[in-house]
Amino acid sequence: MALGGLALTKPLAGCAPMMAGPSNMTPPGPGRWWELPILEEPVMTNQLLWNLGLAQHRLTDIGECLSTASRIRGVEDVQWFEAWLATAERVRAVGEASDRAGHALSAGQTLLRASQYYRAALIRYPRPDDPRLRQATEASERTYDRAIELLRMPARRVRIPYESTFLHGYFYRTPNSTSRAPTIILHQGFHAHPEETMWAIDGGMRRGYNVLAFHGPGQGVQLRLYNMPFRHDWERVVSPVVDFALTLPEVDPNALILKGLSMGGALAPRAAAFEPRLNVCVANPGVLDWYGAMIAKLGEFPGLLEALRTSPEAFNAAVGVSLESSPAAKWWFRDATWKHGAASPADLLHKLREYTNVPIVERIRCKTLVMDGVDEEFSVGQAQRLYDALRCPKHYMLFDAQDTGQLHCQTGALAVAEQRMFDWLDDNL
Repeated sequence: MALGGLALTKPLAGCAPMMAGPSNMTPPGPGRWWELPILEEPVMTNQLLWNLGLAQHRLTDIGECLSTASRIRGVEDVQWFEAWLATAERVRAVGEASDRAGHALSAGQTLLRASQYYRAALIRYPRPDDPRLRQATEASERTYDRAIELLRMPARRVRIPYESTFLHGYFYRTPNSTSRAPTIILHQGFHAHPEETMWAIDGGMRRGYNVLAFHGPGQGVQLRLYNMPFRHDWERVVSPVVDFALTLPEVDPNALILKGLSMGGALAPRAAAFEPRLNVCVANPGVLDWYGAMIAKLGEFPGLLEALRTSPEAFNAAVGVSLESSPAAKWWFRDATWKHGAASPADLLHKLREYTNVPIVERIRCKTLVMDGVDEEFSVGQAQRLYDALRCPKHYMLFDAQDTGQLHCQTGALAVAEQRMFDWLDDNL
């Protein structure tokens, strides 16, 4: 899940747009199913769509999601957070009662959904001073751990050594191999937690792949429990994860796949440029220049780029004016400054300058799959630019309206994403 577009007419589900225009409750045009005006704020509508799409993997239930949406009256992030938190707490209580009564399967399925509803609440709430943020994060971890235990999922929590601390993660062992197996090293992007990328986890295990999913700096648990912001040199995150993977007896050292989603489609290629032990890199969607994509979106707000060129103070003031007319922009700037450890919008843009793969893309040597969608709204054209700049064995995978995977991260079409990506991996690893 990632940052999305400014003043969007089709904001991206589950990979929420950076900024959007005024609320628009008009019906969508023919075929534009992702623009259904369910909530007042279009970003929230699409974040809802992301969670609806997780129902096929039992991470959510459609009625519970729509019931939650019906209680959101307005556009403020606290309203979203409190509605999903209430659902998470109610479903958790049901699951715990089922657990106490000895109904292991029912309890596991219910707690699995509760864990996702906590994550749904967290996606929209960049307020680290609220103690409920930490409490919800810890509850999402507890309910998920209990769920995988009750459901007997072939998964275990891992602590990956990282600098002077560790990264949270899970190792999912494929039941379809009795020896060392190909392993997907999986990380998300700007918003989602890796646990909700179940289409890649389940899909991988069923096809004979292990999955090592982790929270990196700026993401999930690492941000919310340890205040660890993003860093641009993502190879310094991925290389310790590769070190750890190679200590596991279930992992084939000659079949390592790095997959990054959303903003991770920029971070994973960066890591692949410096980590020679990777055999395949999957960028979904591919991004050559993250900073350039940010600047392009800022340019859709009149005067912002001019102010950025003038002075940090002028930019901060201009952003403040823009925020008055866009709740989504207000949310994004608060969220992004927190996740990058920035002191102000101008400081955020200064930090983002380092998030580009242009200087290092030719260093990538592993086979690379670049995924893209014809209605990609946030990083328009970046996947094609990455593909064109690569000098390694490569493949460009485009999703369109016919297969319904045309949105960012194939939101709403995760079964399509699973089939196409794994067919390619089966043929190319």
